[in-house]
Amino acid sequence: MPGAIWDGVIAFGLVSIPIRLRAATGSHDLSLHQYHAADGGRIRYQKVCELDGEVVDPEDIAKGTETDEGDIVILDEDDLADLPVSTSKTIEVIGFVPAEQIDPIFYERSYYAEPGKAAARPYALLREALVAADRVAIVRVTLRRRESLAALLPRDEVLVLHTMVWADEIREPEASGLGGETKQAELKMAATLIESMAIDDFDPEEYSDDYQEALQDLIEAKAEGRTLKAKVKAEPKAKVIDLMEALAKSVDQTKSGTGRRRPAKRAAKQPAKQAAKKTVKKAARKTAKKAAARKQTAKKAPAKRKSA
Repeated sequence: MPGAIWDGVIAFGLVSIPIRLRAATGSHDLSLHQYHAADGGRIRYQKVCELDGEVVDPEDIAKGTETDEGDIVILDEDDLADLPVSTSKTIEVIGFVPAEQIDPIFYERSYYAEPGKAAARPYALLREALVAADRVAIVRVTLRRRESLAALLPRDEVLVLHTMVWADEIREPEASGLGGETKQAELKMAATLIESMAIDDFDPEEYSDDYQEALQDLIEAKAEGRTLKAKVKAEPKAKVIDLMEALAKSVDQTKSGTGRRRPAKRAAKQPAKQAAKKTVKKAARKTAKKAAARKQTAKKAPAKRKSA
């Protein structure tokens, strides 16, 4: 488990909750480096000044930027230290909003906000209060000298901090031709296709990264001196010009099972014991969801009057 990247407190009114942040996600991609094909030597990079061609030592490298007029502005550590960026280890709660009001495009990175020492009670209080209010906390946090807005919300038994981009960092789409006319028959057929491909209980664990799995197999085979049999690529299907015909064929493929259903492919590769465990976990989640729904319904139901 990676270590904590940040230690500080959540300022919740007059309550300070010690927490530490730990990365909630990590890439599963295999790291491919560059090597000299002739002798297997690792290729390393040097930082070279483009003006004099000399190799520059790290201590002689400064940060800077180029202005619109082409001037180079160099900044040293003292310049950056004077900027009004919070260096305090405080996650400041600004307010609380309904989760559905946050467009997912604003979310950037995710961190587990784990309770620090002697923080169990206030931590649990904030988490349970967010669950009861059905809201997320909008906070301000500084990580690695970069100030960000973030959303703090409960996930299972912990709080998760999702850093967010600023509003002016969202780019406008440049797509054109979005004013196409929709016919009712096509819309109905598209709805049929969506219904035939509906997933009622989405489980991310049922999906796999085919490329990374194939790359791992390739590396293992090469290391053992084996040669993998090349997979035969399917011939591209003829393009269907008519939209209605394309939709109809898509529905037929889905109904006949010839469409691409990757979850089924993944399930077939799993050992029987592992697949059984996932089935039990999935059933437990469904049971928990139903229990929570019944509990919520019971809360909303009006109390029965006692008969005289």
